[in-house]
Amino acid sequence: MSLSAPTLLVQMNPTHQFKPVASKSRKTVRSSQCLEGRTSHSSKAVTVRTRTKPSRKQTRPQSSPVSLPCFRNTTILPPEFFQIDALDLAPRLLGKFLRRDDVVLQITEVEAYRPNDSACHGRFGVTARTAPVFGPGGHAYVYLCCGLHTMLNVVADKEGAGAAVLIRACAPVCGLETIQERRGQQTEKPILLTGPGKALGITTEWSNHPLYTPGGLELLDGPEPDKILIGPRVGIEYALPEHVNALWRFAIAGSAWISAPKNTLRLS
Repeated sequence: MSLSAPTLLVQMNPTHQFKPVASKSRKTVRSSQCLEGRTSHSSKAVTVRTRTKPSRKQTRPQSSPVSLPCFRNTTILPPEFFQIDALDLAPRLLGKFLRRDDVVLQITEVEAYRPNDSACHGRFGVTARTAPVFGPGGHAYVYLCCGLHTMLNVVADKEGAGAAVLIRACAPVCGLETIQERRGQQTEKPILLTGPGKALGITTEWSNHPLYTPGGLELLDGPEPDKILIGPRVGIEYALPEHVNALWRFAIAGSAWISAPKNTLRLS
């Protein structure tokens, strides 16, 4: 996604093509500046209707998130959407939306972690931290990396599999000011969303939260990207060579909202 003026908007057409555009206005993006969410799985998804806003001080999942008019008719992805192999789920998550409170993010980059994968947390077996990974697909798995970075994952596959998809990067759609406050950065550059977990204001308390129920943190339907980049996953040098070199990292081609390194990605 290209970025020029401080305001960034995401434009989608009826055919679900992902088209990045930069606004000519220098006015700050606010929560009301949202794009209408398109759907492709509405026959099985739950329709989200009018909602009320919880306090930002609340850290645990709540039952009544904020009302965002442009996303009022956007649908939450159903449980069966997630209960497939992580390698199949990962590219399908690109273009989908994460919503919490007044913040909506569009997923731009992901990594797949599978059963019997020497880079997957599931290799440790079921522990207090990894237990959500072994639950049914569609739940959140949240952990701290180096004690600092809040890493948000979407659990994949059937219960007991031990698989997930890491959300590496997103693009802002709504709530830019809230994101900046949570990240402690007054920037509109892509570095703002290389930490989607913190931008959404979640902690490890959100681990095991169902992403397919209205309230708290939701995963919404969105457009499929025109082209996808693939490459090896990042920061897994400890894994077996076949897993280090596996092309299980996926990103939206043409988006500026992709984490480093970018030179290891190529068109699929």
